[in-house]
Amino acid sequence: MAKIIPFLIAISLLSLSGCQQALNTGELESVGLLIEDTITDKGWGTKGYKGLLQIQEKLGKEVYYREEVKSKAQVLSAVREFQKNDVNLVFGHGKLYAPLFMEIKSEFPDMHFVSFNGKVSGEGITSIHFDSYAMGYFAGVISGAMTESGQIGMIAAFPWQPEVTGFHEGASVYNENVETHIEFVEDWEDTNRAFNILREMTGQGVDVFYPAGDGYTVPVIERIKEQGNYAIGFISDMADLGEQTVLTSTVQHVDRLYVRIAKKYDEGELRNGNIHYDFQEDVISLAPFSDEVPNGLQDKINTLVKEYKETGKLPQP
Repeated sequence: MAKIIPFLIAISLLSLSGCQQALNTGELESVGLLIEDTITDKGWGTKGYKGLLQIQEKLGKEVYYREEVKSKAQVLSAVREFQKNDVNLVFGHGKLYAPLFMEIKSEFPDMHFVSFNGKVSGEGITSIHFDSYAMGYFAGVISGAMTESGQIGMIAAFPWQPEVTGFHEGASVYNENVETHIEFVEDWEDTNRAFNILREMTGQGVDVFYPAGDGYTVPVIERIKEQGNYAIGFISDMADLGEQTVLTSTVQHVDRLYVRIAKKYDEGELRNGNIHYDFQEDVISLAPFSDEVPNGLQDKINTLVKEYKETGKLPQP
């Protein structure tokens, strides 16, 4: 049973073979996780929670988490509670936490802070960067190849997402006449704004969509399913939303990466600063294709992915 600690949730240790040995070796004591929204969003937040569970299962460590942590005051409150429970590795599950951790890390010299996709420097802090240009690129390739109307659309959260440029540049690899529509929600969670963009794009004839936002991707794909159009999933494999709708998904294996980072810290090998990951490190991938995607196209895209992993190069249209 999970035990409740004020402001925090601790997940009790599982009975796993080898856990006792893991508890008595290495530098890692306990692990804490801060999530900007919730662990039940079926996207980014859920990925972080699964990563925490993987650390618990594979390393046998006590783990804690706190949801809806967005301000410096909330971060400080949670980290001080973590400190009382012997946490010495803290994950901040998002870009938001990089500058906040930079501000507070000197107060907690015995902790190591890990955030995602934000720039950090100095001792006791690491930022994990997903090089996600190729995610958008392959989503664009598939969308351009599968559209019947010649109109494809990306509903992105922010213009700075590398996926945006990738989607635009990949779209015409197999379809030089494709027209690409890209609009921005300017928020990770604003489903209503995403629905409005979806409606506008549908009116423009778009029939393949790439909704690239944490909180709104699932409801947008459910709406796309109702329309009878195609979608590319984002962050997680979203085939369970309908294989006749979801052609594939661009997946970030955050849970796998959590364990890798925790092991490195336990072994004293986790580097400070900014660390980048892509397809080559097997933490980004394409999910299995829907049967809607012709076998010949699947083979072509799998070849592109293989070549990119080997050479780091993508073909330009």
